[in-house]
Amino acid sequence: MIITRSWLQEFIDLKSVSNEKLYETFNSIGLEVDNLNEIKIAEKVVVGKILSVEKHPDADKLNVCQIDVGSGTRQIVCGAANVVDAEYVAVATIGAVLPGDFAIKHAKLRGVESEGMVCAASELGLPDMGKGIMILDETIGKLEVGREVGSYACMSDTIIELELTANRGDCLSVYGVARDLSSALDIEMKPFEVRLEDKIKLGIARVAEIHTEGEMDADLHYKLATIDSLKSSFLVNLRLAMVGLEEKEQLNSFLAYSTHATGVILRAYDSQSFRNSEGKIVVTPRAKAQGMMEIVANDKVCSLVGVNQLAEVTANDETKELLLEASYMNPDRLVEAVSNASEKVDDLYYKTSRGSSPELTFGLSLLGSLMDMHTDISCYEGSLNVKVEREQVRVKVDAKEVSSIVGMKIELSKIVTILKKLGFDTSKMGEDTVSVIVPLFRHDIKHIQDISEEIVRIVGINNIEAKPFSFAEKPRLNDTTDRYKAKKEFKNRAVGVGYYENVSYVFSDKTLLQKYGFVVTQEELELANPIAEELNTLRSTILVNLLNAVKRNVSYSKKSIPLFEIGAVFGDKREQSEVISFVFSGQEEGENVRNSGKPTPIDFAAFTQKVGAVIGGFTLEPCTYDNGLIHPYQSANVIVDGKVCGFIAKLHPTVQEDFGIPVTFIAELDFDALLPKHINAKAISKFQGVYKDLSVVIDKSLSYYEVAKVLHALEEPMLKDIYPVDIYEDEKLGDKKSLSIRFFIQSMEKTLEDTDIESIMDNIMSILERKCKAELR
Repeated sequence: MIITRSWLQEFIDLKSVSNEKLYETFNSIGLEVDNLNEIKIAEKVVVGKILSVEKHPDADKLNVCQIDVGSGTRQIVCGAANVVDAEYVAVATIGAVLPGDFAIKHAKLRGVESEGMVCAASELGLPDMGKGIMILDETIGKLEVGREVGSYACMSDTIIELELTANRGDCLSVYGVARDLSSALDIEMKPFEVRLEDKIKLGIARVAEIHTEGEMDADLHYKLATIDSLKSSFLVNLRLAMVGLEEKEQLNSFLAYSTHATGVILRAYDSQSFRNSEGKIVVTPRAKAQGMMEIVANDKVCSLVGVNQLAEVTANDETKELLLEASYMNPDRLVEAVSNASEKVDDLYYKTSRGSSPELTFGLSLLGSLMDMHTDISCYEGSLNVKVEREQVRVKVDAKEVSSIVGMKIELSKIVTILKKLGFDTSKMGEDTVSVIVPLFRHDIKHIQDISEEIVRIVGINNIEAKPFSFAEKPRLNDTTDRYKAKKEFKNRAVGVGYYENVSYVFSDKTLLQKYGFVVTQEELELANPIAEELNTLRSTILVNLLNAVKRNVSYSKKSIPLFEIGAVFGDKREQSEVISFVFSGQEEGENVRNSGKPTPIDFAAFTQKVGAVIGGFTLEPCTYDNGLIHPYQSANVIVDGKVCGFIAKLHPTVQEDFGIPVTFIAELDFDALLPKHINAKAISKFQGVYKDLSVVIDKSLSYYEVAKVLHALEEPMLKDIYPVDIYEDEKLGDKKSLSIRFFIQSMEKTLEDTDIESIMDNIMSILERKCKAELR
């Protein structure tokens, strides 16, 4: 963003502020100065008035001018073609030293005496303003013959180039920068007033109308005006050259100048493009997509608001009737819409997409005042408007919280003063709290942290006292910390039992998941850009990843491979859950002296014991899971707190063969079901308990799981624990088998007597006889 000091002066009084102070202030409020160039016009360069111009007698391209320079009339030979159109010019008199140590001396050009030089902009150190000399007018101030050109503020100006961050679209205008300076320097902004001469025509509604189609997403103001003549403005063209916005046509110069000054997006149309068959001007703003509006005339799209404009409907210096447009659109929605639609954009889109000013009347007023000074313009009374009701962001601001974020105490009154000068509205809520309404031109402000950043900018980071860092930790015990703690405990237990933790991607091979009967993500929810061909979908089980890890370890000659992993799995609709998975492959332990170098392979009992050492107590029941990894005869559901939470199984032989690995056991459990729950304390008996064994003969087809269900249903308070100790089958028993069960009996109230124990055992035997057809062995 490029501005000039004299341009800023139109909105804020900087007479008492030096360039050094400006430089420091800009940098302290986050508007970093990339370059600051002070233009100094050489002494003895004065305003001259051309009295006459005649052709040089011996050179067709030279003119002999008689110029009043205040101290007298000087004869100066000039080679610029546009000198014949000039009245007031900048004259470097004899003795002046121009940039490049170019000294002006008495000269004779083709035999004609010359006492000075009529200057072009670049010859004085100003930006190049095109071919020819500068033709001055009173836009720079009252022209006084003989007055040094450097005494005009807009000529000896300071060009300041600011490096703005992407969120500071509000400072893409001179007025926006002045607003920040007003708050930082505590200088009030100058009031802006427009007084147009009485040239108003009939009401605009008599000749023009506006019709909207669809949901409006843009604020629009239209003015209609006629122009009989159009004059150039030296000041407008000079400042545009200084900020790098030179335009070939004067109308475009006025538009660019007004937009750069106010931040309002301004366009001009040839009104004839909007006239219908009845001769009436009809403007039709139409919703093209969410966040994008198009302007239609006679069923033809003339422009996209804030994005582009067709050349054939654009007004130029020859246009006699103008339709002037000021617009505002939400930049976030606009950028998304334009990106999705891949629309062509013009130069104004940059300002619109970063955040233009919503003060449309301000932009049109400044444009109107410029054109009133330099054109013979007549405006129709009134305007055609589209106003969108927008919900502005509100932020609750607590002075104590702001002070805590900033690092120093800042009074609420100071916070309010800063924010009001920056264009925010506030309303008091409490003693130290205000509600802040964020203006539309600051669409980047969302939270109190953003407000605090604004306060820091204006207070100045260097004005915040340095303090030693202090950190007071607060207890943050919640579900997240409980889950983290539980996960850490599970990992520690697993490592303690001998497992190694595996860490894999949340992606897997879709073909493998389908092959082994696991769900896969729905096609429309699949990964658009997989990181690898074999990791082309979200995993619905961790076991496939673990088996691939086992396969790699086998290739490294590992003989005992115990692995576990806690991680996320996904359903077909990408619903996420967390599981803990175990794999144990090969030998139960390493080769050592105890096993004479011949360790036994892992079996179901040993694997179950190791899983139990990690997750705690559980029971097993016949497996109800159905996938290709599970062995049909060595598998079970894992029951925790009476609920199925997963499965444990031997790996299916065909899968074992597919992966080329030894005998392997697997388990996958719902992690949430394993999380420790709050358990109320129970009293512990102080009386001695006893263990009693009972051996019964039952049907060979009857599993212990079914027997256990019968025993657990027995309502006997002194029966504390039940577990099997032996299962025996023999030819003598035929289709029967022997089952030995151990019972732990204990009273909370007394030492057990033989009659108590016998009574309980009789009840146990009785229910086994009735429910399980058991016989005492």
